[in-house]
Parts: sequence; C-alpha cells; structure tokens
Amino acid sequence: MDKSTVEKATVLVVDDTPENIDVLAGVLRDQYKVKVAKNGEIALRNTRSTTPPDLILLDVMMDGIDGYEVCRQLKIDHSTRHIPIIFVTAKIAQEDEVRGLELGAVDYITKPISPAIVLSRVKTHLALYNQNRELDRKVMEKTQELSDNQLKVVQRLGRAAEYKDNETGMHVIRMSHYTYVLALATGMSEKDAETLKIAAPMHDVGKIGIPDSILQKQGKLDDDEWQIMLTHAEIGAQILGDDGSEMLSIARTVALSHHEKWDGSGYPYGLKGEAIPKVGRIVAIADVFDALTSVRPYKKAWSVDEAIQLLKDESGLHFDPTLVSLFISSLDEILVIKSQFKG
Repeated sequence: MDKSTVEKATVLVVDDTPENIDVLAGVLRDQYKVKVAKNGEIALRNTRSTTPPDLILLDVMMDGIDGYEVCRQLKIDHSTRHIPIIFVTAKIAQEDEVRGLELGAVDYITKPISPAIVLSRVKTHLALYNQNRELDRKVMEKTQELSDNQLKVVQRLGRAAEYKDNETGMHVIRMSHYTYVLALATGMSEKDAETLKIAAPMHDVGKIGIPDSILQKQGKLDDDEWQIMLTHAEIGAQILGDDGSEMLSIARTVALSHHEKWDGSGYPYGLKGEAIPKVGRIVAIADVFDALTSVRPYKKAWSVDEAIQLLKDESGLHFDPTLVSLFISSLDEILVIKSQFKG
C-alpha cells in the first residue's frame, strides 16, 4: 500500500529566512508532516536521508547553494529525482521560471504567499506524484517478464567478465541483489532500485578488455600491469556506451564510479565523498562484501563478521559511512540472499 494512504505526506520547506519557514510551516502543518531546512546544504542532506520528503517547497535566492543548484543536484541523483519540487520565490521573471522548470521543478509559487494557493498546489502535485508512483508500480508488474529476461542477459554479460577474472558467475547475481536491498534502504524508489539491480552486474564488464595475463596473474601486479588494470572502468563505460537507455546509463555510471573511494583515493577520477554517484557508492559496498565472503582461486572466503569489520574499518575511507550503516542494518536480508545464491 502506498505510504500516502496510511500516513501524512512529508513536505520539506527550504528557506534561509526563518519568518518564511514559519509562515509556510504554519500553513501546512495541519495537513502534512513538515520538515524544514534553513539552507541548500541541509536540504540536500535531508532529501538524501533514509526518510526523504514527498515534496519540496524550495526558495530560490539563498546564501551558499541557491535553489536552482539544489534542484539540479536532486534531479541528477537517481534516488531523489522523482521528488516534486515547487519553487517559492519573489523572483518570478519569465526567464527565471523557465530556468526552474528546465531544471525539473514542477511549479512556482510567488511571495508573499497565499495560504490557499500553497495548499492547492501542494495537494495537486502530491496527487500527481502518487499517481505516477502507482503507474510505475503497474508498469513494473506488466513488464516483469521483460525485466526478468533483460536481467538474465545482463547477468550473462557480467558473468563473461567475471569468468575472465576467475570469479564465480554467482558473484554478479548475489551482488546485484545486495545492491537492491541497500538501494531501497537509502530511500531509493522501488523502480529505480530495480533498475540499479539490473545494471549492477555490468560493473566490471570492462575486464573483457584486459589481457588474461594480467587478470589471471597469481602474484602481485607490477606498476605497468596495474595501470592497465585501472583502465577497465573506462573500458566498461565505452562498452556500455551512451545510447539513452536508462538502465545502460546507470550501468555506465556504476562501471565508472564503483572503484572510487569516499576519501578520494580511488579511480579512475579520484572523486571524493558525495561527488561519487550514489549508485557507484552502493555497488562498491555490495561488490566488496561479496568478494570478501566468497572463495576465490587466490583466497579463502572471509567470515561474515570479518567482512563486516572491514566495512566498518573502511567507513569514511573507502566507503560512504551512511551506506555502511544501512548495509549492516540490512544484514539479515543480505544473509538470506547469500544463502539463496550459493556457488
């Protein structure tokens, strides 16, 4: 059942003027749960939390990150792009309105606000949002068979890369399911989490382009060999291309970003913190956990406790600390998957 049918929807009010927040919160509080943020940075954190809002009322002119930039960042993030954003602003020249709508906002409300207009617009866009979620659910049901077939093809492509690397083909199946569980735990919609699950097995598809002499070397790689190995992320992106498919677009992002590290020491671009796409940060944890707890020709399987301890030790270094906590809190589901897909 949709959460909007069992509890009040949550509206995030973002404004750097406390008086404006008080006015909007007062208008909304009887009908909605209200969260507030006094600047763009706090708004991004609140929206990316495990309990994201259902709709955002966003001021445009703020110190630091302005409303346009907040909107832009949320709309390029697969886990937050579906949340409707209404700009609330005195800045309402036609070019400003066009800019906001092009960034993905659904509406504008002018200041000083009219309570009746605010309630009407919020009600309308929440209804559209819930309708779209229901349509997404029905589409997912109707296309499940196609999705299952697509997943099998993608898994086989991922397994081709894993076999070159002397890894079991079950690795890509397990890690894709781990990815799905973690994606849902972050607040990602079921539709986007399912798309990420389908895309995740292609994370290392670029290994197809790495010589077997390097992939299957038993000893430590020398510097030249390691530099060749590092290219597999970009090779994967080239293989996956950029043809407009949402799933392949996510797969390409994952291939490029799942070896980046939270502290900036990863590759290929040395991205740091939230500059690393969330889908890459999610897959990184799922991939490493399964690799550690699996038998490989060159190592024994680590125990679950040992693997979890490594995730804790690398929290804030290799891995996003928030995602590590969410993964650990989802461990019961993870272990069911691990048991289900042995081999």
